[in-house]
Amino acid sequence: MAEQKMIATRTAYGEALLELGQKDSRLVALDADVAKSISSNKFHKAFPERAFNLGIAEQNMFAVAAGLATTGRVVYASDYAVFATMRACEQIRTFIAYPQLNVKIGASHGGLHTGMDGVTHQAIEDIGIMRSIPGITILSPADAVSAKKLTLAAHEYPGPVYIRLTRNPAPIIYEEKQDFLIGKANLLSQGNDVAIVAHGVMVTRALQAAKVLKDQGISAAVLDVHTIRPLDKAALLELATTTKAMVIAEDHNIHGGLGSAVCELLAEEYPIPAARIGLRDVFGESGDPDELLDAYGMGVADLVNAAQSVIRRK
Repeated sequence: MAEQKMIATRTAYGEALLELGQKDSRLVALDADVAKSISSNKFHKAFPERAFNLGIAEQNMFAVAAGLATTGRVVYASDYAVFATMRACEQIRTFIAYPQLNVKIGASHGGLHTGMDGVTHQAIEDIGIMRSIPGITILSPADAVSAKKLTLAAHEYPGPVYIRLTRNPAPIIYEEKQDFLIGKANLLSQGNDVAIVAHGVMVTRALQAAKVLKDQGISAAVLDVHTIRPLDKAALLELATTTKAMVIAEDHNIHGGLGSAVCELLAEEYPIPAARIGLRDVFGESGDPDELLDAYGMGVADLVNAAQSVIRRK
């Protein structure tokens, strides 16, 4: 069997940004001294007159992004997720989300998968913070193919968009021909016994867990919820009614992320047994990305055990 190709989603983001710059002269790229790290340096090199390094001054960068957006520019502002959502939370909330300006936020180093950079750079609360602010579309691609296509799609999508990216390489799971629509989740595996819902790097693990469960005679559906807002309620409720048991997996604090969003939906529309896989309201530590996910209860075995548990609770 050929080795699975691995590419960081931040790399695909940079490629998409360059492609968009070639097509749209209105596009401006900003970064907070992280252009090389987030791969926006490709755009900087190709279009220096439309690329600006605002330095390690995130609040200022997003204020500048808001100002540029009021002039008809499409602004892609790139930063690490922890600093975008925490240092510049007020600027994103009041200057970008409130007036619904056309600013796209490329946020790398999402989740524990950030690895060796440790707690200061592992964004485990970012989705929860962005979900609490009205009007921000939230994307979390599972691989480089979806990252590029969703970054391109964000250009056509009105208003502020938060694009969560990975620091480290992640397995390619999609073919290039796959279509992506913001707000429409992708069903990757059919199943009747349990649904495993995931985003980002946890989609690969969800697929692996589904294979293990199949060997045990359990039919598991896998849904890639690459858009956390607007949530694909129809797809989620269809799986809920079909399987009547659900596991939600994400590289994020169990509070405030996709798990919270899905459980809120189920509580209001179709209550079924559900389990959340994620950081159990704790901080992580430095280490190998995949080993960290396993150590903090986000391994394939954890997904399998959670699936067996919710099935028993039907």
